[in-house]
Amino acid sequence: MTPVGSHAPHGQSPLRTVQVLGGGNAASGAHVRSLAAGLVARGVRVTVCAPEDSERAYGFTGVGAEHVPVPRSSDPASVAALRAACSGAGLVHAHGLHASFRTSLALGGRSTPFVVTWHDRAYAEGPRAHFLRVLERRVVRAAGVVLGTTSALVDRARRSGARDARLAAVSLPGPRSAPASEEAERRTPKVRAELGAVERPLIIAVGSLERHRGLDVLVDAAHAWQRLDPVPLVVIAGEGPLHGELRRAVEARDLPVRLLGRREDASDLVAAADVAVLPSRREEARSTFAQEALHARVPLVATRVGSVPELVGDAAELVPQGNARALADAVTRLLADPEHRESLARRGVRQAATWPTEDQTVAQVLSVYDELTQPRPLA
Repeated sequence: MTPVGSHAPHGQSPLRTVQVLGGGNAASGAHVRSLAAGLVARGVRVTVCAPEDSERAYGFTGVGAEHVPVPRSSDPASVAALRAACSGAGLVHAHGLHASFRTSLALGGRSTPFVVTWHDRAYAEGPRAHFLRVLERRVVRAAGVVLGTTSALVDRARRSGARDARLAAVSLPGPRSAPASEEAERRTPKVRAELGAVERPLIIAVGSLERHRGLDVLVDAAHAWQRLDPVPLVVIAGEGPLHGELRRAVEARDLPVRLLGRREDASDLVAAADVAVLPSRREEARSTFAQEALHARVPLVATRVGSVPELVGDAAELVPQGNARALADAVTRLLADPEHRESLARRGVRQAATWPTEDQTVAQVLSVYDELTQPRPLA
């Protein structure tokens, strides 16, 4: 990695940062691990405050960070544990609304520089929606800088009273290289054989089985594909509260859909597919799944919601959310048109090249840290 500034001038100790993660989504956990690795490589001391299961999932200590287990709860004991972990830190950086709120409580009365990254928008209805707005206002007013992963999140932070809100550079962690074409080496035969899609198209979706993911719409769309020859296989990787409902819908209509549950090889599944589908009903802030698909040269059909158009540009087919017919028709057209699939694959590689790298992400964060921690010259 290219060094970005020095946080340890002669005679001074290295900057110590505390990264606070509440569990959140997979994208925020992977981002914090990537960020921790980059900061440690540049001489910054990093402590990650996160639940035990986050350390098991992301291995913060494996990249040189210290891990302090702190539960997701905002009860007094958890806030006290977080306050103790932040003692002596040169800067504290919290990820996600709830982690940021707990951190603002823990830092109450301290002058420690405080940075917040919003990776996604928290959704709620009724009285809880008002409560979330109160949390947002408290968090952004406590933070020196708020980083939002999408333009919409930056605008929301500004409307909530943020003193300084900026668009975050957030990369898709891990080495990325687009596979060669020839329909991407015929989509990794071993994975297709395991799934039962050797001589039929493979359609993939990855995500938690929750209502806002729109996977019930994908299941409805699969009914239209039963008329195709050969019939495509739809695979959905993920787990969640909608599993039973989706399984019953698949069985009732004998649909060509497989629910795979949680998979550790989601990247391999995406790379093996003919078409990737992101049917979300609401904001998908820098969807990891969409990024994986474009990196892997897999044509993507996604709903036109939130920041998805901003992320994918002209490298995906966009359809209205909640519209099974439009989704089915877009996938059907792609399956019937190899030239268009290849065109989308090429555009996907170009679009992915515009996204920030891990080095650029760390460089931006370090620049923010410098602003908040380095002494300013006297006027």
